[in-house]
Amino acid sequence: MTDVVLGIDIGTSGVRIAATDGNNTLKAMATAPIAAPIADFGRARQDPQLWWNATLAAFATLKLDGLHVRAIAIDGTSGTILAVNSDGSPASLGSMYNDVCDNESLARIAAVAPRETAALGSTSPLARAMELVGKGTRILHQADWILGKLSGRYDVTDENNALKSGYDPIARDWPRWIARTGFDLRLFPAVVPAGARIGNITAGIAAQLGLPETAAIVAGTTDGCAAFLASGASEPGDGVTSLGTTLTLKLLSAEPVFAPDFGIYSHRIGGQWLAGGASNTGGAAIGAYFSKDDIARLTPLLQPDQSTGLDYYPLPKHGERFPINDPNFQPRLAPRPADDRIFFQGILEGIARIEAEAYAKLGELGASTLKSIRSAGGGSANAAWTAIRLKALGVPEKPSLSEHAAVGTARLAWRGIGHVN
Repeated sequence: MTDVVLGIDIGTSGVRIAATDGNNTLKAMATAPIAAPIADFGRARQDPQLWWNATLAAFATLKLDGLHVRAIAIDGTSGTILAVNSDGSPASLGSMYNDVCDNESLARIAAVAPRETAALGSTSPLARAMELVGKGTRILHQADWILGKLSGRYDVTDENNALKSGYDPIARDWPRWIARTGFDLRLFPAVVPAGARIGNITAGIAAQLGLPETAAIVAGTTDGCAAFLASGASEPGDGVTSLGTTLTLKLLSAEPVFAPDFGIYSHRIGGQWLAGGASNTGGAAIGAYFSKDDIARLTPLLQPDQSTGLDYYPLPKHGERFPINDPNFQPRLAPRPADDRIFFQGILEGIARIEAEAYAKLGELGASTLKSIRSAGGGSANAAWTAIRLKALGVPEKPSLSEHAAVGTARLAWRGIGHVN
């Protein structure tokens, strides 16, 4: 029998379970879809039972022959919450990560909260938790509830999921200012570090899923942190860039960074910190000028070793978040050369410079200096663009372990039983 752990990723549209061995090698994987959230006058809500049903469906197709499950950890969508009764049964619909808040709750938070907290913003989980007061006996995050279904414990969360609900990762406690909003802190669960063992699977669930009763249940993380861990990054200075519609950067740091003006906060993972930021540049800026067919035609013509000399700041429209915080910042895409290849390469060079400036900005704000880069998202498959980016970043590229968040969560499961990989 091969020892494995399970990482369960409760994503926005489905559940994925990954079984990995002590070397982070994927041994088995299964997925199942989740129905779309309920549309309710601009709200985003979902029946929590759908999360559990999808989890059971994924387990039903997970092939564990010859594998011995030692531990399980769960990640969930950051900011998704629900109220539960004392027995863990749902007392409300799940309020999804992108659910909006009422203005009264937001105002109560804004009046007392420090600027550095991650609990501010129009989708604040803390503000939405205030709306759930009076329903059930406790308010949990999505990953907490699935953890409870497996362990029987509905009184614990992890430091990553708790962050956007107002948890202070520096003091490692729920801060007193939350009580000044009128919210009863006793409604929130106790907080433990991501990767902490909180118990074992219950006998009933073990029998139902065909798992050993000795399987440990380990506190997990958010989907975003899990995706970072899935890359294999593990040392301060390891960065991961996601080249999607927008440009998202995450950097493992020895010190935390909290910069509310740029929307930056830090998750605690072990003895390190995960800081990140997002620019409005990216695939949307490219797509404003080039179709997929154009990109396929022009990519083989790119000349990464020969700079165009163009000084572009590509954005799909005005407004930037990071490394410049200016809602009125204007795109810079002139002059436009007659040669589409040169124009396309100039845009890619501009995005690469923004990426380099963003990592440098994180360093200026107190994060560890970028030492290596891993890439994710659609743009990471473009070898010429990668060459342009590495030239701008001045650091080596490292291969990603996996693109699946569940694999990152499995790394936490291993930590929970004393095996750091």
